[in-house]
Amino acid sequence: QVQLVESGGGLVQAGGSLRLSCAASGRTFSTLTMGWFRQAPGKEREFVASVNWYNSNTVYADSVKGRFTISRDNAKNTVYLQMHSLKPEDTAVYSCGARKMVGFTISPYEYDYWGQGTQVTVSS
Repeated sequence: QVQLVESGGGLVQAGGSLRLSCAASGRTFSTLTMGWFRQAPGKEREFVASVNWYNSNTVYADSVKGRFTISRDNAKNTVYLQMHSLKPEDTAVYSCGARKMVGFTISPYEYDYWGQGTQVTVSS
């Protein structure tokens, strides 16, 4: 089992920045890919970014490219999502997921473990 705990969400004005953290514990040795997803009210969960633990390769959704950066600290078993130039449409509950299999995917159904999520609200 892998436990994931997100933190760092909050209320920010448009154009501002936030950094989300996702701390992993448990059988982290089997976790190869970590991803951030978000879900706005009335919408499906959507892919934001992903990072591979093995070589730190990253993938981003087009909507956040150039504004968000995903990174990881293997020593701390933590994944971060640095968000800049936030927009009101970025408002959502952000959750991190862990995927045991190698390889990137934007489908949340391909992730095995999830955190509880953290709310990000961007005011205009």
